[in-house]
Amino acid sequence: MRKLASIQRIKVLEPIEGADAIEKATVLGWQLVVKKGEFQVGDLCIYVEIDSILPEKPAYEFLRNKNFRIKTIRLRGQISQGICFPLDFLPTDFEIIEDKDCTDTLEIIKYEPAIPAHLAGLMKGGFPSFIPKTDETRVQVLQDLLDKYAGTKCYVTEKLDGSSATFYWKDGEFGACSRNLELVKDEKNTFWKVAETLQLEEKLKSLNGNFALQGELVGEGIQGNKLNIRGQTVIFFNLFDIDNHQFLSFEVLKERLKSLDLAFVPVLSEDYMLGNDISKIVEMAKIKSTHNPLAWAEGIVIRPIEETSDRSFTNQLEFGGRLSFKAINPEFLIKFGE
Repeated sequence: MRKLASIQRIKVLEPIEGADAIEKATVLGWQLVVKKGEFQVGDLCIYVEIDSILPEKPAYEFLRNKNFRIKTIRLRGQISQGICFPLDFLPTDFEIIEDKDCTDTLEIIKYEPAIPAHLAGLMKGGFPSFIPKTDETRVQVLQDLLDKYAGTKCYVTEKLDGSSATFYWKDGEFGACSRNLELVKDEKNTFWKVAETLQLEEKLKSLNGNFALQGELVGEGIQGNKLNIRGQTVIFFNLFDIDNHQFLSFEVLKERLKSLDLAFVPVLSEDYMLGNDISKIVEMAKIKSTHNPLAWAEGIVIRPIEETSDRSFTNQLEFGGRLSFKAINPEFLIKFGE
């Protein structure tokens, strides 16, 4: 679903203090550095998002020392997320339409970090089709959604840096899943060890239905444990009703997790009125973690207090247009080279 490279318009160009050769551009809701004079406001360009890996071709040779990967960087004090190329980087027969995806045409792939053996486990199968994955869309591509739902009462949670974990009980069967796979039961696998420690099979079974718990696996040996959490655990953010194919609302989710004695992700606000200024939402994400005040938080997740879906945004949002999205802290990305 994510467009790593697409045709977009230069919305704004602004000077960078003390810089003569570069300037700040705004594309979608992203801010990035471009060469001065290369683009004009209103120009179409190829915009390539962070987390992209470009092919090893002469046109991208200047990225070799970065392993051809696009990361968040800081240039002359300006945070830059992504890169722009002129349209002539595309084949001559490529149809130029604003917002058109050109990821495959440019042979761009998504960066995926290596998975440690204790997390990888043995694959039982693909991720279960009856549960939505936990992917969240970045706020920078959601201007139309923000405009439509501005003023909606939302809750804001800290996005924890860990490994996505899903556990389910369905028709008498318990399962544990990583971000993309269901895993064979294995006492050496961290997902299964934590499931046993937290008694997740028994707790899900006690709900008297088919449900899935989703959260972030955090702690020692996971993603470098940037928050210095002792041990290993899962901190939850979703409870999904499989039979009715819906997520439980915020208040019900809080109550159920409390009754099951399971941790909820840190709630930063329960009465945030959604704004439509992307730069201000990104500023909200520039916070230190509630788990470790010395460490940058990875970011925030914003969702309406009442579960909301809008099918007109199914191309941007997961699970049929569920209103749920993230703003990643650029300071976190810079510190950890992401």
